[in-house]
Amino acid sequence: MAEARVVLLHCMGRTRCSMRKPARALGEAGYHVVNLGYPSTSRHHGIQELAADFIPRAVARCDPGQPIHFVTHSLGGILLRMYLQQHKLPGGSRAVMLAPPNHGSEVAESLRGWLLYRWLMGRPGQQLGTGAESIPLSLKAIEMEIGIITGNRSIEPWFSRLLTGENDGKVSVDSARMPEAGDFLVVPSSHSFIMQNARVIDQVVHFIRQGCFRRDF
Repeated sequence: MAEARVVLLHCMGRTRCSMRKPARALGEAGYHVVNLGYPSTSRHHGIQELAADFIPRAVARCDPGQPIHFVTHSLGGILLRMYLQQHKLPGGSRAVMLAPPNHGSEVAESLRGWLLYRWLMGRPGQQLGTGAESIPLSLKAIEMEIGIITGNRSIEPWFSRLLTGENDGKVSVDSARMPEAGDFLVVPSSHSFIMQNARVIDQVVHFIRQGCFRRDF
């Protein structure tokens, strides 16, 4: 029987190196891992183009007809949702989204007019807000087993001031929610390091295996 595949999608402003810890844990759990890198702050590729150009490269490395699981961080989750607007994954596929701005990012919306932010975060940074150009707010529900983990600890108080309610310094807990998610977990972690949190990684592996999070952590 072919090994199940797990595709990892990093966040904006980072590289595939940021997902090394969950990649290692999933590999040790017996999964074939595709840790995909993509130009998350491209000035030429928006969210639509990134999803269309890069996710098929990872899917092509997976066995046809076998479940293809995803583990995403922040922007990576929006790329997956964009891809699934036009494509379907094999039955039994699951996804764990870490700190996804599913209702847009108030931080991105507040900063999108700043020249430095535009230069640093490229086109995707302009599309992650909560206004008229918000890609997350334009996406339809997706058919897939989904678990979401988001944090409620901030190490970036200057960004937290732009957010309402519990947040991880970049994304509010409410923005991470999605009606079609089968499980949702809030952990004491910041946005920038949630994918390196040992307890979070344990929950990721558990959801990919079982389709739910553990409640005894």
